[in-house]
Amino acid sequence: MLDLMDGWKFLAGLGIFLFGMFMMEESIKLLSGRSFKILIRRYTGSRFKGLLAGIVSTAILQSSSAVSLMVLAFVGAGLVTLVNAIAVIMGAKVGTTITAWIVAVFGFKFKIEAFALPLIGLGGVGLIFLSKSPRYINISKLLISFGFLFHGLDFMKTSVEHLAGAIDIAALPTFGPFVYILAGILLTAIMQSSSATIAVVLTTLFSGIIDFQAGAAMVIGANVGTTVTILLGAIGGAPAKKRAAVSSLLFSTCTATVMVILLPFVFWLILDVFAFTDNPVLGVALFHTLFNVMGVIIFFPAIPFMAGRLERLFVEKKPVLTKYIINTPPEVPDAAIAALRKEISSQLHLSLIHIAVKYNIYRHAHRRTGTRKPGANLPIMETVIHYEDLERLHAEIFAFYARIQAQPLDENESMRLEPLMRASRSIMNATRNFIDIMGEITDFGNDDNSFMQSMYQDFMNRLNHLKTRVETVMADDSSRTSDMAPPNIENRLNSYFFNVEEEDKQFIKACAGAVDKKMIRETEISRLLMANRLFTQSCRMIILSLQGLTRRPEPGKIS
Repeated sequence: MLDLMDGWKFLAGLGIFLFGMFMMEESIKLLSGRSFKILIRRYTGSRFKGLLAGIVSTAILQSSSAVSLMVLAFVGAGLVTLVNAIAVIMGAKVGTTITAWIVAVFGFKFKIEAFALPLIGLGGVGLIFLSKSPRYINISKLLISFGFLFHGLDFMKTSVEHLAGAIDIAALPTFGPFVYILAGILLTAIMQSSSATIAVVLTTLFSGIIDFQAGAAMVIGANVGTTVTILLGAIGGAPAKKRAAVSSLLFSTCTATVMVILLPFVFWLILDVFAFTDNPVLGVALFHTLFNVMGVIIFFPAIPFMAGRLERLFVEKKPVLTKYIINTPPEVPDAAIAALRKEISSQLHLSLIHIAVKYNIYRHAHRRTGTRKPGANLPIMETVIHYEDLERLHAEIFAFYARIQAQPLDENESMRLEPLMRASRSIMNATRNFIDIMGEITDFGNDDNSFMQSMYQDFMNRLNHLKTRVETVMADDSSRTSDMAPPNIENRLNSYFFNVEEEDKQFIKACAGAVDKKMIRETEISRLLMANRLFTQSCRMIILSLQGLTRRPEPGKIS
């Protein structure tokens, strides 16, 4: 009778393998910092670049799901186009085949204990003696993760070898490929890792429990099953994220369908032409690579067509953001200019909401006071305002401005109109700057260095102060009855501008002191100063835009 302990040993090995995969992914993320995000965000300017970015990032990170989920986030934020996102996802499918080759070559060709246990030992010692350095801690975790990866594989291999010895393989019924494909889908959906499924397939194949044909069929199922993670990540998301997730499902299922049709030819190619009959483990690794490369070759040219169909299937309902200019005729300049002023004030308000939500200003503010209730004091439109909505609003404001310009205007009306458009442009530029440096500022808050964390908090405080000051002035300006700005608004804005300059000086002074006291590395000072420059510039633009909105010349007076 089969020893029950072999079953537990297999489960323990699978658990150790999964934990090793998880630790390896996390340690590589921390070691690379923002490298993978930058790689995917910046190097996806075309389909081909997106494909390469997907292959490289997944080959290093060893997780197609992590890369695909990252792509979903960028697509939802409008930072990556759907066409290029599909290319990245296809590349991730190819990149993840590296795991199968690592397991097939090192897991079954060498004595695992010879390098698995030393890796765990060296990594454990590193965690103890190098604990003061975050970088060396993550390197130690990376060593441990590789050790766990192969140690878990060794547990699975030895337990399955005992299982194979207790089972008469010839007496087992022969199942069709669809049963094994379904098994691969279910295993991957449960474990949320196609790499773990591939490891199980290679282990059972090495022990002779399944043959090459069954192992190849389970690989097909694993490739389809890995889309479950991406689909779950898109539930409740924006239509753009759903398009990217469904594209992954379509790519995997269509490639699987084509491969099932071509299975006899592919089996002949791998077993007879490449002569992997005596080494089915490497044969399955090759099959995994051919499967995904073939899918890319077939479907890569069809990406624009697929993207177009998905965009029609998942239509994004764009909110109507214009409140005042939408029903105001530009043929009446006086009314049109008044409506434009109100619309740009609304643009400023919506931009501040967007920035505050992105930076979690509401959460930080309530954390300090401890008064936050679920859903309390959050703006109604925070769930629908995206950066692309603000761009669209800015475009509509400019189009309305152009229609006013086409009317016969007197000199007074022209003088009233120009400061408004400068204000709108400044608001849009400032918003873009705040969003561009958000990742950098967030990294400061996640840094182990206490000074970097304090600078992150300084940025958050300055942003919260800016928002509060601007909203207060806007509220006072909207409630006034006179067409002229009260003197206190102009004085307050001058004072706020002075505060922005003082905060900038204090930040630079603090950085200089930190460098002098060796609190931070000199390489970090450039990141801080660059972020501060854009941050301060954006604060200036917001204050200046508000000055343009609140300054109203007397009728008939030009200056």
